[in-house]
Amino acid sequence: MKIFISWSGPLSGEVAQLLKRWLKCVLQATDPWVSSDDIERGSQWFNEISNVLENCNTGIICLTKSNITAPWILFEAGNLLKGLETSRVCTFLVDLEPKDIEPPLSQFNHTMPTKESMMKLVTTLNDRLPGDRSLPNETLRSVFDTYWPQFEQELKAILLRAKK
Repeated sequence: MKIFISWSGPLSGEVAQLLKRWLKCVLQATDPWVSSDDIERGSQWFNEISNVLENCNTGIICLTKSNITAPWILFEAGNLLKGLETSRVCTFLVDLEPKDIEPPLSQFNHTMPTKESMMKLVTTLNDRLPGDRSLPNETLRSVFDTYWPQFEQELKAILLRAKK
């Protein structure tokens, strides 16, 4: 299952790359996609993004104080949603609180950078995998618990660098 990870700006971009690496460890049957990593040099980047958005119905939008109203974020969120009941657009609030989010992004259940909230996100993604590719709940919890400290540590380092 392809997971489109949307970002805009340096902080959001670093978090998107962290999410890509970490999700691939926790849910190996996923295919996280980040434009900065996955668009080949020399290709037409807009066409590449459009193609992925057209064929993807699961996305994570990395929201920060600096990109919350960025047109590109809203464009990608709208394209991911596509009005389909089966689409999932998950907002990941990097340095924001749910009260900071206004429509149209406020309509989604937000993921906070906490262990409990991230477990809910990973569970949602796991549930969207085909039955033979998803992990049993006990296995998912074990894998999540193994990789959570790495995610937490790397996110803290990213946030510290962003404050400088």
